[in-house]
Amino acid sequence: MQDEAPSPVRQSDIMDPARAAAFLATLGRTGTLAAGDPLPPFFHQLYFWQARPPGDLGRDGHPRPGIGAIPDTGLPRRMWAGGRLEFHAPLIAGTPAEKTTTLHEITRKDGRSGPLAFVTLRHEITQIGQARVTEWQDLVYRNDPAPDAPAPAPPTAPRDEDICEEAEFNSTMLFRYSALTFNGHRIHYDLDYARDVEGYAGLVTHGPLLAQLLMLLAERELGNLRAFSFRATAPLMHFETAQLCWKTGGTLWVRGPDGRLCMSASAH
Repeated sequence: MQDEAPSPVRQSDIMDPARAAAFLATLGRTGTLAAGDPLPPFFHQLYFWQARPPGDLGRDGHPRPGIGAIPDTGLPRRMWAGGRLEFHAPLIAGTPAEKTTTLHEITRKDGRSGPLAFVTLRHEITQIGQARVTEWQDLVYRNDPAPDAPAPAPPTAPRDEDICEEAEFNSTMLFRYSALTFNGHRIHYDLDYARDVEGYAGLVTHGPLLAQLLMLLAERELGNLRAFSFRATAPLMHFETAQLCWKTGGTLWVRGPDGRLCMSASAH
């Protein structure tokens, strides 16, 4: 299939502080956010919703590929594989902002499970005429798993961290995060779909939610972040407790309860 570069997608949002405050509550964090306050890093995920009518959605609840900035790769299964961000200045709650999304790159490979399509989107967010955030979002598309296919062995997480904090998840938290980010991906709230169609053991904890928790940990240790990158390496189920790990120098990772590496990251 020929991959054609779609036109850039431009959106605007008022950056409602109530939505950011609701996210803090969802995370169990104290504090308030009001108009004029700087938003924590990565909170722009709460904004710039892409609200599409039901006819524009695919079977997984996402807008169908070919609508917006993502071309149709012909592969049905989507995952957020990772990304990298540059923080030029904090976004301000209650102040209109603009986001421009373009297709940065698309590559195709043959993996152990079959064909793969890697799609990278570039997001530029400006506010009051100033560049605030540049983000590269890496997505991977693949076929459904064969019913008898063994799950790939995940990498093992390091155990030499300087800080280790537990994070628990459940279906309510995943639903609230999906609602706040207007993420319709059914693997996060539809257990039958996640298990029977995409082959997961449970609901999948959002990759960007794990990245968000690592970013907040990094910000606590480093102060204002200039850059952050992350890569998802294994899914974490909603019933599993994760360990958020920090190593002095800006290396972070998420360790699953069996010691597997679910996400690696770096911050500075």
